[in-house]
Amino acid sequence: MTDPVSDIVNLLQPSALRSKIASGAGAWRVRRQESGGPFYCVLMEGTARLAVDGRAPVDLKTGDFVLVPAAFGFTMSSTGPAAAGENDPDVVTLLPGETRHGDPDAPADVRMLIGHFSFGSPDADLLVPLLPDVVHVRGDRRLSMIVELVTEEARAERPAREVVLERLLEVMLIEALRSSSRPEAAPGLLRGLADTRLSEALHLMHAEPGRSWTVAALAREAALSRSAFFDRFTRAVGVTPMDYLLSWRMALAKTFLTRGEGALTDIAERLGYSSASAFSVAFTRRVGVPPSVYARRIE
Repeated sequence: MTDPVSDIVNLLQPSALRSKIASGAGAWRVRRQESGGPFYCVLMEGTARLAVDGRAPVDLKTGDFVLVPAAFGFTMSSTGPAAAGENDPDVVTLLPGETRHGDPDAPADVRMLIGHFSFGSPDADLLVPLLPDVVHVRGDRRLSMIVELVTEEARAERPAREVVLERLLEVMLIEALRSSSRPEAAPGLLRGLADTRLSEALHLMHAEPGRSWTVAALAREAALSRSAFFDRFTRAVGVTPMDYLLSWRMALAKTFLTRGEGALTDIAERLGYSSASAFSVAFTRRVGVPPSVYARRIE
């Protein structure tokens, strides 16, 4: 059976744009307003506090990995209160091999590998909302091994360092998403997959997107009543079952159109629409342009 996490990661086409090592000493603070791209942070040593706008702050420690799939506003800072007369927390100094925040002359209290991914897929705006707002992984053995490799590679000056680092970061992204599939995760696909009842329905939607799914049919596959399934799915995934199915179908449709995989009638049939016109109406309503116009735009 198809794997929804692999499906979405493959469609997102993640790649590492840039990364750098940052350190902090004394009182320090970094405030960023981003454009909505994915941001990640690996705590190489020490502790730090991450506050993503609209969410409670998270205290990070050595070995932690954090991914924000759509970063807009966030602050990273030291965890302790500033002492009277201490350095300006907003001071930034370029030191050999790293960017220092806070006191440039004191030993570092924390070092972090921070950076940005890019999602090459035109479906990112449909797929990213299916992921949690923040992925925070701690104490995962497999991910810790990858984090250790990333940290070692980031510190070294070896040939092809950037290429190796990019590949490792992509693996780290996938492993972080897999590791955060747990019942207490933020609403999104990963939390839905952690629920054994909902997981069955999610896998089937991915495996057979063209099937004439209804909430009642999905509820039967999940061995739940229609109302219990609807409420449980909406709470866990953050969208209704039919909204999720529509997002997945439209993401596939955009991929088929981008790759030139079939005529509109073929794509409509593969995605469960009775006709090309029915598919065109649904696509236009969701994406904003008809599929024929979308296909011409990406040629």
